[in-house]
Amino acid sequence: MTSTLPATPLAPSESALDATFSPLHNATFLQACLRHATPYTPLWLMRQAGRYLPEYRASRAKAGSFMGLATNPDYATEVTLQPLERFPLDAAILFSDILTVPDAMGLGLSFAQGEGPRFANPVRDEAAVAQLKVPDMDKLRYVFDAVSSIRKALTQADGKGRVPLIGFSGSPWTLACYMVEGAGSDDYRLVKTMLYARPDLMHRILAVNADSVAAYLNAQIDAGAQAVMVFDSWGGVLADSAFQTFSLAYTARVLAQLKRHGPQGQVIPRIVFTKGGGLWLKDMETLDCDVLGLDWTVNLSTARAAVGGETNGPGKALQGNIDPNVLFAPPVHIATEVARVLDSFGAPHQGPGTGPTHIFNLGHGINQHTPPEHVSALVEAVHWHSRQMRL
Repeated sequence: MTSTLPATPLAPSESALDATFSPLHNATFLQACLRHATPYTPLWLMRQAGRYLPEYRASRAKAGSFMGLATNPDYATEVTLQPLERFPLDAAILFSDILTVPDAMGLGLSFAQGEGPRFANPVRDEAAVAQLKVPDMDKLRYVFDAVSSIRKALTQADGKGRVPLIGFSGSPWTLACYMVEGAGSDDYRLVKTMLYARPDLMHRILAVNADSVAAYLNAQIDAGAQAVMVFDSWGGVLADSAFQTFSLAYTARVLAQLKRHGPQGQVIPRIVFTKGGGLWLKDMETLDCDVLGLDWTVNLSTARAAVGGETNGPGKALQGNIDPNVLFAPPVHIATEVARVLDSFGAPHQGPGTGPTHIFNLGHGINQHTPPEHVSALVEAVHWHSRQMRL
């Protein structure tokens, strides 16, 4: 296992930063990831390409299924770009699913209409665990082809990209939850039983997952992803000490293997989001990543003081963290909550060098019933209020 000793990353060179920022019309997201000043707080939304958009539902109907959509690079490109046509978001995120990696391991992923993901071959005994191995990345070629296709679609006539593209994967622990449970779970009984009764098997699953995720994200970087994110969606269901042993350590193992630069020498920011992980911010400060994502239970001011680099070294950029259900309130109330979140973070870094920065996002994925016009109100409020904070 990889230790979680504090990382000591080297500052990016000026040439690497130029390669990171200059090929983009809008580099605010990447600038904020690397704790550089921005003219306003950049914004993107988890699950921003998804079921709340009627055009997404139309594309899924044409594709015939979720997997038909996700495994076709043309459809994946189409739906990745759909929210950017509606809203002035500051980043695109690859349309895919966190469970493509275990699917490539042979677990048989499927999605039924109106239901969540399900595996035909869950991993529940010693024999199944012994068969696990890092999958051939060619089985995931459709993902990497989609990344390249999206980057081309984001490139405008002058050769510059519209906004950066984020690649992603589930964390080793989150993938293990689905692999053992066979689907989503309310109590995580099966995976936690294995964790406590046969920790040797759990460590084996997590080691294979970590090495698979690292290879998967590196292939996305090679294909054109300009930042990568690890979704530890179920890290928060673990007990203290179990989180550090079975989630954090294996996220660290992923990060230790990731490429720091893309094909043109550009810096590739790394983001980690642990839903329910606010109790372990100081533990996560040791992760070798640039950005920590936060859910809505975390006070941004407290997080900034703890890990934002205010007084104790390089620190992390922070991402989040408005409650997704705020988007069901009228636009005037959305604007009020946006201001509260931005004000909670406080005055962002301005001027040369680096300092505390914030990327606005939801505290989890956008709800499928969200009115698209309320997303417009959110984006407008974030950009307007954050500009006012910099006057």
